[in-house]
Amino acid sequence: MEIDYLIVGSGLTGAVIARELKQAGFAVLVLERREHVGGNVHDHEHSSGIRVHTYGPHYFRTSSDKLWSYITQFDSFYNYEAALQTMVDGELQAWPVHAEYIQKLIGASWTPSFAGSPRNFEEASLAMMPREIYERFVKGYSTKQWGVDPRTLNAGLSRRFEVRSDGELRLFRHRYQGIPKRGYAHLMQAMLNGIPVVTGVDFISQRSAFSPKHLTIFTGPMDEFFDYRLGKLAYRGQRREHEYLQDVQFTQPCGQVNNPGLENGQHIRTLEWKHMMPKVAQDQIRGTLLTKEYPCSPSKPGEYEYPFPDDQNKKLAESYRELSLTHPNLLVCGRLGEYRYFDMDQAIGRAMVLAKRILVLRNVAQVQSAITANQCAAQLLNESSGDELTEVHGAPR
Repeated sequence: MEIDYLIVGSGLTGAVIARELKQAGFAVLVLERREHVGGNVHDHEHSSGIRVHTYGPHYFRTSSDKLWSYITQFDSFYNYEAALQTMVDGELQAWPVHAEYIQKLIGASWTPSFAGSPRNFEEASLAMMPREIYERFVKGYSTKQWGVDPRTLNAGLSRRFEVRSDGELRLFRHRYQGIPKRGYAHLMQAMLNGIPVVTGVDFISQRSAFSPKHLTIFTGPMDEFFDYRLGKLAYRGQRREHEYLQDVQFTQPCGQVNNPGLENGQHIRTLEWKHMMPKVAQDQIRGTLLTKEYPCSPSKPGEYEYPFPDDQNKKLAESYRELSLTHPNLLVCGRLGEYRYFDMDQAIGRAMVLAKRILVLRNVAQVQSAITANQCAAQLLNESSGDELTEVHGAPR
């Protein structure tokens, strides 16, 4: 087929851009290496009827009326406000950690253990809390998650948590929170409805077969696209073990229990999926399903989940980004394409900005032929700002 835009990857970034370009009247083709659409935004139903998020828990949240209106056109959401707990010294405690707990353990006059400008993740964490709290709640979790000493990680990683002083038990404070009523797989299929999608396609090995008229939008790993010519970027993922307990209603008080203690096993958290379902659905299901997640460093690009938050990989990613801008008719974007951790609402907002600018700059290019496709790609990445570009990575959550 003749296509105006080729989009590689059907996750949130690819799906939103595809939808926006399709609605603008352009011929779009989406390629997906997996056998299902949606990238990591996917779920499936266990034989018990319990819905499982295939690639880890996805708690949708946003405070933007615009983004909430956009995502809910593809499915309605039921309210789910995640409230996490973490196993510390054999007891469950609230996460994020509360100042009240610190006061009980250390005293009302406690102070953070680091002052000054943090140079790494550990120092940034200690700037919020005493070392004893860091050792109990954060250090082991981060060591498991990334497989390295937390002192080698970027200070910005600490932005994903806080010390709470207001008693708020919800993980997030966003105005809108929930899970799609018909599931994430249905949500992503609805988003791509009417758009040609080919699954099970390895674009990297077949790229010469596709010649879009205007632009290739690649949302996969940036180093893979360039055949690792500058070196390999590091990624982390999760290995998941599932256990169905037929005659047990619930085993945890909430849907997610973090496991920061190195002495309690290498899994980073335990998920009990039935907690994340509506009450009426819970009552119709026998048993419960638990999933333990074990962090790992995947060797296959299709298993990547988290960009690695250290300076070495950040610099390499920047080199790849600069390389991508030398290729005409190419836009590399998304979590793996830009090597940045976007939450779901950020990914959607970012993709909407990119789609809008693709359309605007294309119209400009029709009038001013001096604006090349390569320059358009540079502008798309360099001019975007705001919440869509917030750089955060997966820390305790």
